Amino acid sequence: MMSGRTVVSFGAVDSCISSLRNCQFYISTGMDVATKVALDLVQNHNDAEEVNEMENVMLEYAAMNRELNHYVEAVTGIVNKMKQDKPDTLPDLKNVVEEKFEALESRNNNLDLQRNVKYVIFKDQLKQMKAQVHRQSHSDDIPALEQVDEDIAVTESQMNFICPITQEEMKKPVKNKICGHAYEEAAILELIQHKEQRKKKARCPRVGCNNLHVKKSDLVPDEVLKRAISSQNKQSQSTR
Repeated sequence: MMSGRTVVSFGAVDSCISSLRNCQFYISTGMDVATKVALDLVQNHNDAEEVNEMENVMLEYAAMNRELNHYVEAVTGIVNKMKQDKPDTLPDLKNVVEEKFEALESRNNNLDLQRNVKYVIFKDQLKQMKAQVHRQSHSDDIPALEQVDEDIAVTESQMNFICPITQEEMKKPVKNKICGHAYEEAAILELIQHKEQRKKKARCPRVGCNNLHVKKSDLVPDEVLKRAISSQNKQSQSTR
């Protein structure tokens, strides 16, 4: 007791929230793995049904992530209010949290799952990989004159393999969700950090881009580009 008021420790609750956030990390990792598996399936011309199964897995992960987000939001909201109000009589925390959680869950919509950031990236990279595989599988059927145009297009795409910061071929490319440009991960993170230390915004280093504020949160791994670079390097080595 202190000044007639009960002192409540929320250490156990904070520990529970920390564990839930760890679960969110594992879900995120699982979605990354599912994305890579789906890209492998497309790249190796596997059955479309197997690719669709991976999409269902992504949606299941998105649903789990939404549920966890709602539970964390319910717990943190109630606890923060109690810390602020410091009530003399504590409510039944379990019941209050469950009521808040159910209220959040009642607003669920299937479109929420399709807006999940990881799922959106999954769909975008899957689309890119399918287009890439399609181009590769039809390259032998292109007439001579059209092949010249195709060669020019390949050369231009290879230019996109070069990081605009290091001017070297990318090994771990990340894509900017805002402007669509790619950079070597370490290089763009270093640029962002350097600008932040000087209290400035990092602009996209790609020539002609109007994106004046590149943020770390805008960057996502570009698995399709990474695979395209790897595939091109293997072809180059085989022709030597």
